[in-house]
Amino acid sequence: MARVQLVIPDEDRERYAHQARREGLSLSAWLRAAARERLLRRQQIRPFRSPADVEAFFRQCDALDGPATEPGWDEHLAAIDESRRRGASDT
Repeated sequence: MARVQLVIPDEDRERYAHQARREGLSLSAWLRAAARERLLRRQQIRPFRSPADVEAFFRQCDALDGPATEPGWDEHLAAIDESRRRGASDT
């Protein structure tokens, strides 16, 4: 297995290490998993090749289950504030 040295700000290291502990992983394992997830997401992205592709995309989005309307800005702010108070995100 190869060894890689990574230079990151102390604040980022603390945040990453905290999240790794919450997930029961070492920092090294967490960073590997994060990199793997990013690669998978990037490999799944297909650029639109035509206006028909864009229209098909939005038809698929419209067909997804979800709320009939978006929450108002006040609701978004309340969710953000609650998340900050708990120190975690539900999203």
